[in-house]
Amino acid sequence: MRYLALLLLAPWLVVLGWAYWAYPKTLPKTGARRAFDALVLVGSAIASVQAALLAYDAVELPAADQFGPKSGAIWQQVVPALYGYGAFVAVLVVALIVRQLIWKRKAS
Repeated sequence: MRYLALLLLAPWLVVLGWAYWAYPKTLPKTGARRAFDALVLVGSAIASVQAALLAYDAVELPAADQFGPKSGAIWQQVVPALYGYGAFVAVLVVALIVRQLIWKRKAS
């Protein structure tokens, strides 16, 4: 169950990764830029998995009382998905800024 949140989130992360790879079309598509993009996508995937695993371990499940388990166990899947998504997007946003600064200057 540790990877369920990432498994459910994976299709959206693939779409975000594709959008990062494909756009913007105005920047030059050199080998260095493609290598940078590939490293960023691998790094964002690793950051996403690590953040989700840390969040999964950090979530405390509510204790069961006389009426059985309380609701709230869903958060053990929701919080890792949020952390994984946040880590993925954070790496991509930083990379977008860096990529724009490096290759936009060379294109001008």
